[in-house]
Amino acid sequence: MKNTARCLIALGLIVSTGSLRAQNPAAIAAPATPDSIVNVWPSEPPAWTPPGEAEKDTSDENSRTVAEKYVTRIGNVSAPQLYVYQPKADVKSDTAIVVCPGGGYSILAWDLEGTEIAEWLQEIGVTAIVLKYRVPTRSEDENWKPAVQDIQRTISMVRSGAVEGVSAKRIGVLGFSAGGNASARAATASKRFYDSIDANDKSNYVPDFAVLVYPAWLVEKDDSSKLIDDIQVTDKTPPMFFAHARDDRISCLGSVTLFTELQKRGINSTLHVFGGGGHGFGSRPNDQETDAWPELLTLWMRDLQWIK
Repeated sequence: MKNTARCLIALGLIVSTGSLRAQNPAAIAAPATPDSIVNVWPSEPPAWTPPGEAEKDTSDENSRTVAEKYVTRIGNVSAPQLYVYQPKADVKSDTAIVVCPGGGYSILAWDLEGTEIAEWLQEIGVTAIVLKYRVPTRSEDENWKPAVQDIQRTISMVRSGAVEGVSAKRIGVLGFSAGGNASARAATASKRFYDSIDANDKSNYVPDFAVLVYPAWLVEKDDSSKLIDDIQVTDKTPPMFFAHARDDRISCLGSVTLFTELQKRGINSTLHVFGGGGHGFGSRPNDQETDAWPELLTLWMRDLQWIK
């Protein structure tokens, strides 16, 4: 494996958010319009406890900001959808990535960890598929399951041709925080977590690679050297890329432990633990070491020939 732990380059990526509020110091541009929006389920999704309110942006003037910009916080998602962003024609590959925003299985950080990531992926030739998965699920006994069901269904749909210009053998998943937890579960799942419903589900549900950015809750609470029972690494587990900050309130040891298990199996993976940056930095330039992770991911994807 080529060494992708190269010089950390401050990127200054140009990104935008979905918030239309007036910002200080400057107004934020609206996100790019998706090329298509696709429903994940043909009718009702697998059984879960739906929210009692309509889908909406739950953020307000008191909400968290990142790099002096608000974060759009989509809540009460009952009808999961794929927001498809096709790449630039001059760099287009046949690789797709399903993007899973974080939000504690309560909301989705829709612009910070969704549409902004899609716009960047477009620039490097990747078809970006931002998954609006079901939230909140905190009332569920297995609060991760609806999200993982939505990811598995999405991957099977894309493999079956639901998105134009994508190879069935070049589909990754990129998850942040809770979305990283769901993505790790999807990448290591030994079964489909719902009953097959149509021809789409004849296609494999496991991604070809996974990108986990500050993934949450991967290890046991009382033993950070042990992965949770639901995440089992095998010889068939796909390659993974990790980006985490040492001072994250969600310990980087989850990423370290999963990476270690992948190394034991000889699975071509890369881990970056940055000295600072905290949690929830997305791809917004913030004068931190963590600004470098998109460029490092680009290098890794080129090394593994997922992009040109």
